[in-house]
This record gives sequence, structure tokens and C-alpha cells, in this order.
Amino acid sequence: MSELVTGEAVALELRPARLPSRALAVLIDLALAMAVYLAVTVALVAASASLDDAAQVAISIAAFLLVLVGGPIAVETLSHGRSLGKLAVGLRVVRDDGGPIRFRHALVRGAIGVVEIVMTFGVVACTASLVSARGRRLGDVFAGTLVVRERIPVAPSGFVPPPPPWLAGRFTELDLSAVPDGLWLAIRQYLTRMHQLDQQVGLAMAARLASELAASTGAPAPQGVPPGAYLAAVVQERQAREVRRAFGGGTPGPAQAAHASAPSPVAGYGPVAGVPGGYPYPGGQPAAAPSPQPPVAYGSAAAPGAGGSGVTAAAGEPSEASRPAVPPEGRPASGFVPPA
Repeated sequence: MSELVTGEAVALELRPARLPSRALAVLIDLALAMAVYLAVTVALVAASASLDDAAQVAISIAAFLLVLVGGPIAVETLSHGRSLGKLAVGLRVVRDDGGPIRFRHALVRGAIGVVEIVMTFGVVACTASLVSARGRRLGDVFAGTLVVRERIPVAPSGFVPPPPPWLAGRFTELDLSAVPDGLWLAIRQYLTRMHQLDQQVGLAMAARLASELAASTGAPAPQGVPPGAYLAAVVQERQAREVRRAFGGGTPGPAQAAHASAPSPVAGYGPVAGVPGGYPYPGGQPAAAPSPQPPVAYGSAAAPGAGGSGVTAAAGEPSEASRPAVPPEGRPASGFVPPA
């Protein structure tokens, strides 16, 4: 990937085209251009047979410039950087800032391309493309353009694993208003890719994100909870609040309810297909599943014997021994709580 910065200071990740794909696109364009040029030349020779030699030479030069120079310029200008060869290979010419090219960009590329592609049989263009870090030829350098790939394999969208059932609903009183959007994005990217990371790197990243999240919310993370599970539980709480806000506190429709209640393949701490070790969060599976914990009200005074953590059990909640070890009826295995 190549990071380009637009005039609005927006970073774009584009994949520059390399020499093999660009060479194939140029060969297709040259084959089509030469076919058109030969057809035009034959027609002009037949039409100008009665003219003198000087007129025939002038007509030949004009046909060369019109077909082999003006044709590619016109095609790239009208198609915004997609000639027939680039269209077949899946490439496009864009500006250095990622925007579509204009006539002046296509003119510079076409004029220099006659020298470095047609007259030198592509030797200069291939050499410049191999030397350039982004595979640009001289025409791209002088025109301020870049050839990028449009057909990039799309990876499956990342799946955010839900938290364990015993963490569902523990953060209903947590203040999430001060958490920046950049931190939410970093947490989501970590949760979707945590099984692709090295275990030590993933643990360190989860611990750092958990500490930043706890600092933003003003409440410490629960003791004994893996950082990844804590992050997933808070993300789930945020999604539940967004659903309640979208439906105005009412009951979601059938489609949303069905999506929310669909069983998840990674719910809780059970084995997960395709996940190393079958454990949904890095750090290793605990020897025994932790006992269910009642919902916690953050920001209230610490209960006696709580160790000064500032976390107390909500009034009226059953004790830990009386709480069921499985989600109660009406709460799906994924831990997502549909709004009442």
C-alpha cells in the first residue's frame, strides 16, 4: 500500500500498479492503436495517391500524431485515466493526491510516452518504473500522476467477537461519552484482527487499549478480566446504546431483532472454529470459568471489602451464588441485549 495525502489532509491507501500489469496494459493499448493506425494509413494512402510525395509524408506524420499520440490522450482524458488496456487489467491513472486526472495530465503522459515507450521500445519506461518506489515512469513523474490497481481482493469483513456471557450487561452504567472516535476505531480493528497477531504483541496491545479506555471512561477495568474480553464487552455496550438510540428506546423491527438474537460462533469461552486454541481472546483459557458477576454501577462509592476499587453491586441484584451460570431467557448467547 502507498499512503497518499489529499489537499484536505486525508490519507489514502492506494496500491500502485507494478511493471508486469502496466506492461500488459501498454501492450494492449499499443496493439489497438497500431491496428487503428494501419487502417487509417491504408485509407489515407488510397485517398492521397494522386498527391505528391511531400503531401503524403505530411499526411503520414499527421496520422501518426493523431492516432498514436492524440488517441491515448483523448481516451485517458474522457475516461478519467482508464484506457482500454488499463480497463482490461484493472488499472487507473490518478493524480498524486488520488483525484482524477485532467487533460493536462494526459497530455504530458502521452507526449513523454511517445519518447519513452514508442521510440525506445519501452526500455526507458521499464527502467524508470523499476527504479521508482511506486512504479512510475517518466511521464507519471512529470505529470504528477500514479497508476493504481482498482481490482484489489476484498478481504472478508472483520467479525468482532462478543464478550463472555458473564460480562454481558456489566457496563450499563459506564460513561462512554468521553471516549474518542479514534480509540473506538483502534479497539474495533484490534478485536477483528487479534487472532492474526503474535500472542505477546496482541496481549500488549490489548492491555494498552484497555488502559486508554479505562482512562477515558474514568472507571477502572474489572480485576481478573482479560483485556480483550473487557474491550469486547464495552464495544457491545456501545452498540446496544446506539441501537436503543436509533429506535428511540422502542423495540427494534423483526430484521434487527433476528440479527441481534442470532447465535454467535464465538460466544463465551467455548471452542471457536478456526481460532488457535479455541479461545476467543488472547492470553490463554482460564483453568475454570469465572463465576457470574452481577451488573456493576460505575462511579458509585466503593462497597465494604471491595478493596477501594470504586465498584459496587447494584441494589436488588442476586448474589453471585444465586445467579445462573448461563444467560437468562431472552438474552441471546452472543450477549447482545435487544432494547426493551
